[in-house]
Amino acid sequence: MTATERKPVAPLPTPDTLPYWDAAKRHSLLIGRCKACDKPHYYPRLLCPFCMGEARWEEASGRGHIYSFSIMRNAPIHYAIAYVTLEEGPTMMTNIVNCDFADIHVGQAVRVVYRDTDGEMPVPMFEPA
Repeated sequence: MTATERKPVAPLPTPDTLPYWDAAKRHSLLIGRCKACDKPHYYPRLLCPFCMGEARWEEASGRGHIYSFSIMRNAPIHYAIAYVTLEEGPTMMTNIVNCDFADIHVGQAVRVVYRDTDGEMPVPMFEPA
């Protein structure tokens, strides 16, 4: 079964995450990188989750691979949810779009795409590369 177009709910940016969402408007994926320990991380935040050091924003390549996924068939509009491990290291929860559900597999190469929401902020999702 092929993924049907599903309009996601618009995120509610906070002052801490606003740079991330402003970049998403430009179709740019940002991750955090700690200024102290240099470890990359995702979800957008100002402090490193590893050492609590100050984080800086860094543009990610937008490429990764599927670590794990599930097809949500009980939803009114079926969709695929996945953990994608980015080339830079962090893993993020997202949706897999623009493909047949039967073709999705662990280890599959994916790239970021942006989907419009019911508000102003587009959200990053991934499609097969």
